[in-house]
Amino acid sequence: MTVELITGFAGTPHIGSDDIGAFQAGIVGPGDYALATGNQLRATMSNANTIAVQSGDAVLNGRHVHLTGTTTATVQSGTQGQKRNDLVVLRYTKNTTTGVETCSIVVLKGTPTTGTPADPAHNTGSILDGVATHDMPLYRIPLAGITVGTLVPLFNVLKPMKDVWDSLTPLPTSVQSGVFIGSSNENGICVISYQSPNGKAPDVIVATPGPWPSDDMRGLAITIWENGVNAAQMRLMNTRTGEFGTRWPARFSWVAIWN
Repeated sequence: MTVELITGFAGTPHIGSDDIGAFQAGIVGPGDYALATGNQLRATMSNANTIAVQSGDAVLNGRHVHLTGTTTATVQSGTQGQKRNDLVVLRYTKNTTTGVETCSIVVLKGTPTTGTPADPAHNTGSILDGVATHDMPLYRIPLAGITVGTLVPLFNVLKPMKDVWDSLTPLPTSVQSGVFIGSSNENGICVISYQSPNGKAPDVIVATPGPWPSDDMRGLAITIWENGVNAAQMRLMNTRTGEFGTRWPARFSWVAIWN
């Protein structure tokens, strides 16, 4: 079957982790993310050989993982005179025989060196592509000899939609619009009227000319001559000659915005 209704009654069980994983990846993104829940997977070194990852939630290629409490993992001791980088990862695995999926905290040991240490390799293939093992890097543990350095976070915390919404620029407090149909006065001025919502002139007025009553009027432009609290003067100008108008027939649409 190439078309399947997931959130619909099929008569038999038909929704799998691949379905939900694809749906969640489409919402939060196809990568690896921590969510802004619990303690957001914060971690500390309980001692030189134990890392403790606190509660939180993560989404790995669409798979949701929930840490209900602090989870610990063992870090092997460093070597005198050498440096090493270890990686703490959240590892997804799938038993290809039974189909059972699990997730756990794993510490990947780096290679000791007297030079600049490199992070150990980890599994980067995507669960969405059907890989059986995927690692979400959580922390780098730098070791200098037997001394453990400061943990380096390697993941992003995905903001909830509320925070994203609150960060958006609010729409203007008021928008009014209209269409002027008539003629300008002897100075080429047309007057549009509106009702100010705050006792101030609009922050922005935009006018779009036309359709003009005749072809010889198509070269006219509209400029804001005076911006008032409840009315604005819009002056017509002939763009071909650069002269302001006199008594000309006019038609234009306008929008006034108060921020």
